[in-house]
Amino acid sequence: MGSRVDVFASIRRDARVEGLSVRELARRHKVHRRTVRQALASAEPPARKTPARVSPKLDPFKPAIDEMLTADLSAPKKQRHTAIRIFARLIDEHGATDLSYSTVRDYVRARRPEIDAAAGRRADAFVPQEHAPGAEAEVDFGEVWVILAGVKTKCHMFAFRLSYSGTAVHRVYSTEGQEAFLEGHIDAFETIGGIPTRHIRYDNLTSAVTKVIYGNGRRRTENPRWVLFRSHYGFDSFYCQPGIEGAHEKGGIEGEVGRFRRTWLTPMPVVDSLAELNEKIRDWDERDQRRRISSRLRIVGDDFALEQPLLAALPFERFDPGLTLLPRVDRSSLVTVRMAKYSVPAKYVNRPVRVALRASEVVVFSGRTIIAKHPRVIAKGGQSVDLDHYLEVLQHKPGAMPGSTALAQARAAGTFTAAHEAFWAAVRKTDGDAGGTRQLIDVLLLHRSIAAADVVAGITAALSVGAVTADVVAVEARRHAAQNGSGPTIRPVTHIPLDERRVISLTQRRLVDPAAVIAGLPPDTRPLPSVASYDDLLRLSRKPQEQPPSEEKGTGS
Repeated sequence: MGSRVDVFASIRRDARVEGLSVRELARRHKVHRRTVRQALASAEPPARKTPARVSPKLDPFKPAIDEMLTADLSAPKKQRHTAIRIFARLIDEHGATDLSYSTVRDYVRARRPEIDAAAGRRADAFVPQEHAPGAEAEVDFGEVWVILAGVKTKCHMFAFRLSYSGTAVHRVYSTEGQEAFLEGHIDAFETIGGIPTRHIRYDNLTSAVTKVIYGNGRRRTENPRWVLFRSHYGFDSFYCQPGIEGAHEKGGIEGEVGRFRRTWLTPMPVVDSLAELNEKIRDWDERDQRRRISSRLRIVGDDFALEQPLLAALPFERFDPGLTLLPRVDRSSLVTVRMAKYSVPAKYVNRPVRVALRASEVVVFSGRTIIAKHPRVIAKGGQSVDLDHYLEVLQHKPGAMPGSTALAQARAAGTFTAAHEAFWAAVRKTDGDAGGTRQLIDVLLLHRSIAAADVVAGITAALSVGAVTADVVAVEARRHAAQNGSGPTIRPVTHIPLDERRVISLTQRRLVDPAAVIAGLPPDTRPLPSVASYDDLLRLSRKPQEQPPSEEKGTGS
């Protein structure tokens, strides 16, 4: 196109300056006289004609394709012909074995809008919207897959997006139930430091809407707990129309879910827990503040800095998003919540308790006292069992310890360490299986009042000298806690350095072992014990007996 413009300009210049004829201009510029006349008539070259492409192989089948597309006008949306289906029908029903899929696809793409327009169907059009700062937000859920503790797991991502700045908050939960819905809102409000002043847009989620009242605009029957939540935080809800029309009413969050999933959750994240994943997501959300949306002049973070002061303030009290349940503790000291089991202390067997079911954890109450707290179990039929809840029972039934589910889970979680294993093995050699297990349980009970690191240090100190008793472990654990400032202060002995080992066996001390000297113990100068005095007692236990006097014989007279 550019070369023809140059030729036309040269022709017009020569005709204007030199007054050359059409024939002479055609000869000089080596073009047809028709081109010269076009150049003299207009400085812009005429558009090239695009030749109509013929498709002799497709022409016999165009009526059949048009018939299928016309039938789609009255068919349900999800049962209309795709180009692939039309291509398959042409092969099966019309013997179109010489056609290529691309030929059919291109024809369907061009022909479908023409048939829709002829039938009076309007093409979808969108109206750009302006959003006031701090006024509106959008919320939605999206599915994500995560490699969770080595298992490919389907999870649900809560997404909250401010309409003005595009600032978004994301959280991944094992469920999209109401507890996750509410907890996601609370995290979002606390992250952005406020609440939209106008409304938040939603789909007709069952967590919020129990019934859509058709024929009455946007009226909905809302879930009572959701109404309580909205009232607590002081915002209004805007419910979109059901179906694809409603998705267009909150296109910002629809696109945000896909963008975040493609940007940060592809490939599938590999984590040990959802808490670990959500910590990463908080960092990703912060990094997204530096991105720019389409043709905006400022980055998201700059727009949010203008919007944040205009948000409504958070309420003084935090709403409890947990769903309240009232199960009864079974004989195994477990409560069943949403097809999963969680342990509580054994003293609550056969008693009702109150459970707060949250998106990420399960909290069990007796009255107002928290008696157990567990991460929420994702798998149906799964269990979360705390070994500490069974220690009092195991004191009376030590034989149940080796094969218990609680012990297996403690080993898997790493709370039952190699130090515990070594102590258990050593104490069973001296006290037997039952006695050794009871000693171990006494050590495990120390975890209720002493930090785990201090208890492990106490176990290590006891094992180093073979003093495998719970009492020694307790003394050394408390001493270690005092040295590190994590427990009550114990007055140290002045001649023993605090950074050295405190447990020394009596045999080592008596033999003046180097370890005892290093530990600062004075030598034992007492004489070795002797049993010689007992031998003297045996020799002096009885005096020699005197001979009895002999009887004199009488003499006869």
